[in-house]
Amino acid sequence: MTDDKRGWAVSAEHARRGIPNPRRRGADDTRIDLDADHRAQREMTGIHWDPRDLDLARIRRVGLEKARHRFRAALPDLIWNAAALEGNTFTLPEVQTLLDGTTVGGKALEEEQQILALSEGYNLVDRLVGTGEFHLDKRTSDEVHGLVARHEAIESGHFRGEGQVHGGGTVRLTTGGYVDGVPQEQLADRWQLLMEYLADTPDPRLRALIYNAVATRTQYYFDGNKRTARLMMAGELMAHGYDAVNIPNSRRLEFNVALDRLFAQDDATALMSFTISCAAAAGAAD
Repeated sequence: MTDDKRGWAVSAEHARRGIPNPRRRGADDTRIDLDADHRAQREMTGIHWDPRDLDLARIRRVGLEKARHRFRAALPDLIWNAAALEGNTFTLPEVQTLLDGTTVGGKALEEEQQILALSEGYNLVDRLVGTGEFHLDKRTSDEVHGLVARHEAIESGHFRGEGQVHGGGTVRLTTGGYVDGVPQEQLADRWQLLMEYLADTPDPRLRALIYNAVATRTQYYFDGNKRTARLMMAGELMAHGYDAVNIPNSRRLEFNVALDRLFAQDDATALMSFTISCAAAAGAAD
């Protein structure tokens, strides 16, 4: 994956498809053609966003080891928030108790399994970042999903349609109604286009945000898409020395409004901006 110092470039795939890449501009051209940018975004990722609303500087660079240390120290809170956003009724103290190895009475087995599966997924990402093995690729995503959703998804650890079960991908909006995910026969091509787009995106903060939004909207898996996408985003950020982003359950309404906009309009601007604000709020609290 590219690093912060890589210059803008138009990939061979962009050139072959004739897709405009407004990020490559001549010395005398200082304007950003947002219409062309949105066309390129939609063609390569299936969604679009307004870069003017993304203050990436609010996601702090603290160094890889410090980012990992802070990630591990915050694991109970990260796991509790991720589970609570899914409707899990465990409290933060109960999550801590369970992670310490003590069963919490009066809770459904499914909720306990979800917490423990999330713990395994979060620890996997931390380990992969620490060994330099974390990558924004399908193998890593499938491995993460195989842990965090193994008790919930019809089939975990691979994309929809790659196993015995077919279909899926439909999402219910909080405002009512349903939105279809990408048809399973298009998932492989969509993934390849996303990887090509990210290869031309030098800032790991933006790569992480794009990946999270695209993976959430595309619904590569039968269930656990948001959790898997956020963990992949966390890994990409930490691997480049940035703090992982914690989406707090206390901001569930804002989160759901941004998700509804993503699914209903294919517009990721609100979700990306919201995610950045969560990173900034965590930094301000330190």
